[in-house]
Amino acid sequence: MAGEHRFRTAPALALALAADIGDWLANGLAVRPRASLVLSGGSTPVPLFHALREIDLDWSRVDITLADERWVAPDHADSNEGLLRRELLQGAVAAARLLPLKTPAATPGQGLAECSRRLAEIPRPFDVVVLGAGADGHFASLFPGTEALAQGLDPDGAASCVACTPPEAPHPRISLTLAALLNTRRLVLHITGEEKWSVYQRALTGGESGALPLRAVFEQTRVQADVYWAP
Repeated sequence: MAGEHRFRTAPALALALAADIGDWLANGLAVRPRASLVLSGGSTPVPLFHALREIDLDWSRVDITLADERWVAPDHADSNEGLLRRELLQGAVAAARLLPLKTPAATPGQGLAECSRRLAEIPRPFDVVVLGAGADGHFASLFPGTEALAQGLDPDGAASCVACTPPEAPHPRISLTLAALLNTRRLVLHITGEEKWSVYQRALTGGESGALPLRAVFEQTRVQADVYWAP
């Protein structure tokens, strides 16, 4: 299932998506003590993070976590947690509660239990999950060719996160599973550029999810995936 939202420019996309996320979180806060937001790293969402900083919301009642994380220190240039702290958790948004995925453990595998405990502190379903996608069809850190991919893509799996080492991308990683990501009221795929649009179109076709993990997002019928795209 997919709903498509196309924009002429990436800045216009960021503003519209931030406004929608703000509305969804506000709707959650109107009926529950807290709301939750799961975000992805990379360069694409940075304009979205900046736009979210302008949203008028009681951020102190919002839990924020990540769809995946590289197993590096928060001050490392490749850390998604560090990216959120620099680009999103500023001004009013600094009042939000951030639940990082990276733990002091030496490896992602050794950190799985603690990461699962942290994620369990966030009431489910999440209010909003925002995913990105790679040219190889990965989302979160569920890459083709990783040993944990089958477990990570099991829509009925019990695990909330898996440890994975991508065959080509740098750093071992920890990733939320598809089952955890689908346990949300709103699921968004945020992509820009013609290459990512092509990947999304391929994901709508039949085939093995192992070869193109993003297919699993659109094959499931649990929650609609809304696609926000700009050239």
